[in-house]
Amino acid sequence: MPLLLPDDAPSNLPQRWLKLLSVQRIGTAGATHRGEPDRTAFQQDYDRIVFSAAFRRMKDKTQVFPLAQSDYVRNRLTHSLEASCVGRSLGTAVGRILVQRHQLQDQLHASDFGAVVASACLAHDIGNPPFGHAGEDAIRDWFCASGLFEKHGLTGAQRADFERYEGNAQGFRLLAQLQSPSNPGGLQLTAAVAASFAKYPCPSWTEQPLTGRSAKKFGYFQADACFFAEAAEAVGLVARDEAPGAWRRHPLAFLVEAADDICYRVVDFEDAARLGVITYDTAESLLLTVAGGPDRASRLAHIREPKERIEYLRAKAIGRLVEEAGACFLENEAAIVDGAWDDELLAHSRVKEALDEIERISYEKIYVCRAAMEVEAAGCEVLAGLLDCFVAAVEEKAVQLAGGPKPTTRSRVVLTLLPAQFLGKDGQPDEDPYLRLLKVVDFVSGMTDSYAVTLYRRLKGIELPGA
Repeated sequence: MPLLLPDDAPSNLPQRWLKLLSVQRIGTAGATHRGEPDRTAFQQDYDRIVFSAAFRRMKDKTQVFPLAQSDYVRNRLTHSLEASCVGRSLGTAVGRILVQRHQLQDQLHASDFGAVVASACLAHDIGNPPFGHAGEDAIRDWFCASGLFEKHGLTGAQRADFERYEGNAQGFRLLAQLQSPSNPGGLQLTAAVAASFAKYPCPSWTEQPLTGRSAKKFGYFQADACFFAEAAEAVGLVARDEAPGAWRRHPLAFLVEAADDICYRVVDFEDAARLGVITYDTAESLLLTVAGGPDRASRLAHIREPKERIEYLRAKAIGRLVEEAGACFLENEAAIVDGAWDDELLAHSRVKEALDEIERISYEKIYVCRAAMEVEAAGCEVLAGLLDCFVAAVEEKAVQLAGGPKPTTRSRVVLTLLPAQFLGKDGQPDEDPYLRLLKVVDFVSGMTDSYAVTLYRRLKGIELPGA
């Protein structure tokens, strides 16, 4: 990893990094406190996320394979913890070089970079609805077929929040509003962590189409725009000229993305081999290439058990990819900070061909295996059924409040099952139809897989409490 900057690198990089690692907390009117050396503001953010209810719920959310099939395979919680460990190593390694490179020893420490990336990684999947990406698709499909957009005259931006519903945006909403809702800014994370969390720092809808990897999805709902703008301005994100409310990524978001990619590409492969979805030989051959090829083969000769061989190669593969992602980041630091870089770090890895082959096999065999497809099918049915019930309940009540007829008995009963935090301030459905619908999505998306299935079965009369 080089210590020197290119000759044409901007001279203001040290100042940019100091701002990018802002400890200003969202929703606190600019309050800043770096904490103590042994427990910095960024480490406090990590703890706030760990102790949040949304984080705990990830233990009952599927990563790829059904949760009950094996105690060995990962769920969203274990995946997030592993990504956070990788992110801390990656962020700290990069931070060590940046502190030396820019002589920031008196202002920042390598562990600050590691703590920011680790915290953002810890929360990167916190907004995923039940059944993962299948759940996102189910929510999008339900709203697109609902007819509610035309009925309520939602704006293009409001419609897009539902039409393109995104777990990343739900995650920011959880962190900035839904967790600790009595606090302005929710968990009141530092702007550095909140901005690093946002891999897609743009809204769901813009007049001019956005290009680049960071605009592939979106990162916040219209209801949370003020909090997102607060974080972006605090750390000095580069604004996109073509669309108000859209920015270039926080540089450390590239490390968060890399840590996530490293874990799901390597670890999903390990889980698939453990469950027999792919052979151990297939997993070993590709992971050996990523891990270093012949340099690792001699060590494998002393490991007999297939699962232990894969575990060894998984660890070495992660280590090598961390080194390569860090080196790519440091080589392109100036362009990344300036917002000119918009690519994934692993796309420039020396083992890209092996990573591409892992991804190809994953999409052809792992993500479409019978167990995964059963989860996806169940997710579509369950989430559509839950939205049918709860949206009908709040819509009928809203009609009554506007002077219309009373809700049906079924809707009146269902409405009592909707927690108060997902209703308006007076305990009734919100008068604004956009917020009313968004709060129902907040409730449904926050469910665990098993709770969503149980509640669906009870609402449909398939199962009774205590049965």
